[in-house]
Amino acid sequence: MWSNNIYKEIYKKIKKYDTIVLARHIGPDPDALASQLALKNIILHTFPEKKVYAVGCSSSRFHYLGNLDKFDGDSKNALLIVTDTPDKRRVDGIDDFAFKDSIKIDHHPFIEKFCNTEWIDDTSSSASQMIVELTYLTKLKMTEEAAKKLYIGIVSDTNRFLFSYTSEKTFLYTSKLMKDYRFDFKEIYDSLYLRPLKELKFQGYIESHLKVTEYGFAYIKITDDILKEYDVDAATAGNMINNFNYIHEIYAWATFTEDAKNNNIRGSIRSRGPIINDVAAKFKGGGHMYASGVKPMTFEEVDLIIDALNQRCKEYRVRNENE
Repeated sequence: MWSNNIYKEIYKKIKKYDTIVLARHIGPDPDALASQLALKNIILHTFPEKKVYAVGCSSSRFHYLGNLDKFDGDSKNALLIVTDTPDKRRVDGIDDFAFKDSIKIDHHPFIEKFCNTEWIDDTSSSASQMIVELTYLTKLKMTEEAAKKLYIGIVSDTNRFLFSYTSEKTFLYTSKLMKDYRFDFKEIYDSLYLRPLKELKFQGYIESHLKVTEYGFAYIKITDDILKEYDVDAATAGNMINNFNYIHEIYAWATFTEDAKNNNIRGSIRSRGPIINDVAAKFKGGGHMYASGVKPMTFEEVDLIIDALNQRCKEYRVRNENE
């Protein structure tokens, strides 16, 4: 647990360094990009003379959140800030960690320490919420552009405030953003949720082929041939994972999608009861208790993950029946 001094410590480091590099995890979602790019905007608004770079691979799906930079400067005199990333191997855009100083701001359960200063709050709904909190509790200056990005990050990572880690604090900071700035909500929700017809048809394929075990674990394996048939990419199935919440017979569910480009399989896992992040961690994945991911190399390894998650659902059901 951190103290109120963490806000001051982070602010002082931001104020101290002339060059700041912002990074986040590979395969970014809206929260990762929003926390990274909003913090860049906030720092530049507060300290216009600084050089601030937001690095990593871009995402065409979330292009509306902003553009990314390339940093080829002297890292030995720069500050690195990593958002929304619990472990070093998943940091995107950083090959050399020889920075003068470093900060981690993350809402995932702790995996490893890799920054000098680490603010980890796994009770927070999102990294975006943490950036709002940091800004309002220090002398950093919020902007309308940053506020919009952070609102998007919070809404996305809470699935429109449906997830259990949505808290009183989430609503407190979201309402403050809404009070201080005017949002075009239609524009925001169109950006997040409008999708092409081919994705709707692909969702129909998933719904028709989803397998459900006797213990309430649902899963689907999607090969590259299926992706080509529906003209979608490997990330699409993972982006649909939250569409299967609140099905009575299902406690936990997952999509396992072949990613031929990266020679692995994308596994997205969700739960409405059984804790799943420790299972994911056994297969070099991780995340939140009820929302995690894995990247197995083969479908044989996928079968092992399915068995482990099915066992977890069985334990959950037996425990609840005995209570």
